[in-house]
Amino acid sequence: MNSISAGPIAEVLLRLHREADAADAPLMQAVGNEAITFDEAMQRVVDAETKDLTGLYRGYAGNFLSVEPEFGRFLYMLARACKAKRIVEFGSSMGISAIYMAAALRDMGGGVLIGTELEPGKAERARANVAAAGLTDIVEFRVGDARETLKSGVGGGIDMVLLDGAFTLYHAVFTLLEPHLKPGAIVIGENALQQASGYIDYVRNPRNGYLSVPLPFSPGRGNELTVKTK
Repeated sequence: MNSISAGPIAEVLLRLHREADAADAPLMQAVGNEAITFDEAMQRVVDAETKDLTGLYRGYAGNFLSVEPEFGRFLYMLARACKAKRIVEFGSSMGISAIYMAAALRDMGGGVLIGTELEPGKAERARANVAAAGLTDIVEFRVGDARETLKSGVGGGIDMVLLDGAFTLYHAVFTLLEPHLKPGAIVIGENALQQASGYIDYVRNPRNGYLSVPLPFSPGRGNELTVKTK
């Protein structure tokens, strides 16, 4: 069973990817017109987060900044491969990546996905999009700073984590989730920038109990796959 290739969930994802392309096109064009490298663009974001994280992402309230279809399918496949029952996502935006991962949970018989989102308006739209996909019973969104919303725990052991929020918070959020990771848990860092938070140095040190490698998706963008080995 594969609900992301055909049927209602696949139709919702197709619509959302089209909406994301339209909503984000001006932003992508503006960045492209500046003729700067990807690393330079990401460093600007890191600097802006350090200066005013809340203000920065309030400015992106209308942007999806979501995963591409290929990466969404990859997330679905990872969730299926590790037979996930509990997934946590840092930075849910409009809910596209949540739908991919929740679809995997549904196709395997159920589970729980806990998403976090700083912007209330985005969280509201994410809930509506998840509802349109028929996955409301699987997904819980926590609204606000994930460093606060995840403090109360996640209700059990974690099989999979997606880090796709503010770059400078990856290590801090990971530290909150780390005690709940099951052996063999998978962690995906979307744009896990070397210079942003210390996260990459931590998970690439095998003494900390992980094996971690950069992913071939979007070369140079810092996507990282990590597995808990103990």
